[in-house]
Amino acid sequence: MNNLMSTTQEIKLRLAIQKSGRLHDDSIKLLKECGIDISNGMNKLKADATNFPLELFFLRDDDIPQYVEDGVADIGFVGENVVFEKKKKITITEKLGFGKCRLSMAIQRHEQYNGTQFLAGKKIATSYPVIVGDFLKEKGINAEIHEISGSVEIAPGIGLADAICDLVSSGSTLFMNGLKETEVILESQAVLVKNNQLDDARQQLLSRLLFRIQSVKKAKNNKYILLNAPNHNLQQIIGLLPGMRSPTVLPLAEEGWSSVHSVLNENEFWDIIEQLKAAGAQGILVVPIEKMIM
Repeated sequence: MNNLMSTTQEIKLRLAIQKSGRLHDDSIKLLKECGIDISNGMNKLKADATNFPLELFFLRDDDIPQYVEDGVADIGFVGENVVFEKKKKITITEKLGFGKCRLSMAIQRHEQYNGTQFLAGKKIATSYPVIVGDFLKEKGINAEIHEISGSVEIAPGIGLADAICDLVSSGSTLFMNGLKETEVILESQAVLVKNNQLDDARQQLLSRLLFRIQSVKKAKNNKYILLNAPNHNLQQIIGLLPGMRSPTVLPLAEEGWSSVHSVLNENEFWDIIEQLKAAGAQGILVVPIEKMIM
């Protein structure tokens, strides 16, 4: 009986994610990349992982910080913009690297923008009144905030507001509505937030999940590279490839040549490839990394 009770009362980490939309899709993708399989039927509000002690709640993104603060969910995947707007007592534990956008001020394209003082006395339409209010207070600007939800970008065109503050990714929506971006208030991406009073058992589960997430993130930012190097330039080529500790060097069957294996950061990739070619490297192969355990 005791064994049966311990099985049925297995402790699970409760994760809240957006119930639909891009953050939902990217959240599920990240979990799959972490080796976590989700059993989920259509239109369900809850789901369980089949191979990790994890329970998912599918919620409106605006509700996730409240659920995490109240302890209904232990952790959540949610945009930083929502975290800062809701101001709940929760902790940002990890930036997830997807859902990147910015919260920006925009005005009509024909108007001349002369800095933040342009906003003084203006009407600003936004779905983020708390963030905008804090921004205006910090800049010492007195303006009128109109809180609206959805279709913020049409407000100047119909005379509802002089400016807007909304999420921007490519800027195409602003352009189509005759607006131009003038001021970035917040750079945002999806983050993992946690309840501030997690018990030890759930904190251990969170640590296990974070280990997987960080391994996936490191892999995405790096490439595995293999190349053939002439031995007379081997030290120069090794100097260009720091790797995780140092490059792996193996002799080739052809005398005077070695095979060099290493890891390159995505941000340095093309510059280093050009230097490797100039140093005589040949047969360069670049392979994506699925997981990277440090």
